Amino acid sequence: MALNPTAMVRGSAWMSAAVKFIVILNVVVQIKTDARAQSSSKEPMFISRSETFKFVAGETIQLPCQVSNTENYIVAWKRGIAILSAGTVKVTPDPRVRLVNGFSLQIRDAVPQDGGDYICQIATLNPREITHTVEILVPPKINHISSGPHLQVKKGASVRIECSASGNPSPNITWTRKNNVLPNGEERLFSPILSIENMDRHKSGIYICQARNGVGQPASSQVALHVLYPPEISVETPVVYSGEGEEAMLVCIVHGEAQPEVTWFKETMQLDTTERHIMENRGSRHMLIIRKVHLQDFGNYSCVAENPLGKTRQTLALSGKPNTAIFRSAPISQYKDRYNISWTVDSHSPVEEFKLFFRRVPQGHEIDNSIEQSQPLQHQGVIYTQRGYTGHHWPPRSDWRDVVLPAIPLSHHFTQGMSYMIRNLDPNQHYEAKVQARNRYGWSDLSESFEFSTSMNDSEMRDMGVTFYSRGSRSSLQHGRYFQTFMQISIFFIYLYM
Repeated sequence: MALNPTAMVRGSAWMSAAVKFIVILNVVVQIKTDARAQSSSKEPMFISRSETFKFVAGETIQLPCQVSNTENYIVAWKRGIAILSAGTVKVTPDPRVRLVNGFSLQIRDAVPQDGGDYICQIATLNPREITHTVEILVPPKINHISSGPHLQVKKGASVRIECSASGNPSPNITWTRKNNVLPNGEERLFSPILSIENMDRHKSGIYICQARNGVGQPASSQVALHVLYPPEISVETPVVYSGEGEEAMLVCIVHGEAQPEVTWFKETMQLDTTERHIMENRGSRHMLIIRKVHLQDFGNYSCVAENPLGKTRQTLALSGKPNTAIFRSAPISQYKDRYNISWTVDSHSPVEEFKLFFRRVPQGHEIDNSIEQSQPLQHQGVIYTQRGYTGHHWPPRSDWRDVVLPAIPLSHHFTQGMSYMIRNLDPNQHYEAKVQARNRYGWSDLSESFEFSTSMNDSEMRDMGVTFYSRGSRSSLQHGRYFQTFMQISIFFIYLYM
């Protein structure tokens, strides 16, 4: 069969077109396949990670949720079962909530109730999500003090005050006392409960409860604690020394809640305000002023304080006797067997005589006899006369010896004194001495014990013997040559030992 050339040409053209179609179809299929593969590789994913955030109450909460490849998916915010937003649409009616910077969640004016877990979710077939935990920090606040701002208790009672506070984190509570330490001596108590036993007036004051948790400023509240107690009295000076014609002031320091009423007594007789007896008070200081003291004014007095809780009495004495003497000499002698001892005494009337007691300090097995236990040795020791001293019948070394020394009757001086050379002492030994002074009203109390020591060897120093001296007006120097000598020596001792 002969081929038709025209048909052969047409068949060849069709075949060529079919091949081209198949090639194009394969390209399209490949493009679609590549597109599907590329599309399936761009699934949605989170750029942000789950975190824990802390915000102070009142601040703005901002929780990040950065995502990619979410064109065909919905991003939602949830808290528990509540939906806050879906896509770009806010679902919650809370006006403080909004979306910022894409899908980040913002909540203004944070409150403690905003704490908890927040979930940012991508709605895929198997939902993907991240969870942010929010903690709201709250400054401390004092909620309650069990006693209230004021508390009154009676003396001897026990006190228990509880301070409660709130905040996040939970605050630490401490107690302090305004301008003072706590009754236990500590500056601060780390406890919500303040306990005080056996209350007295010294434990009253303002107690401060303070709560702090590191957020904001500490919170504090205070309690004014008052102690109700009977009057308490202390005397400024138990014995007041004065002289006839002079002025005397007796002072009682009185404390009480409520303010006590104070009365004064001489022995058992209540005193009234007179021209010579004046009663004053300045705060807690109550004074009885006696003008132009008479002989009959000397004796025992008492102040009595009374308030609704009780009555208290304290005694004082007004005395014309000399004050207690004070030693003025150096503690180490210039000699090995002698010691020049000196002292002064204040007296409103002239001193008539002194009595000096001294002994070697007892050692080891020696019996320590006090002056009150031993008999005064007025006739066995040394009795001073104007011609010197006499008698050497000393008792055993560790027993008390005494020397009676008459005072020279010079014109009266408030401060009077004497220096006396004690002889027949042992070398390099320790001694102690006490002294009394007597005026027309009687003997003073014994002085405090004064200790002195003898030396190993003598030093070159002239023996002064017995010296009387006094301090007052210079008119007393006009008593003749004999007394001028004594006064010159007395001035020497005053400047040497005072």
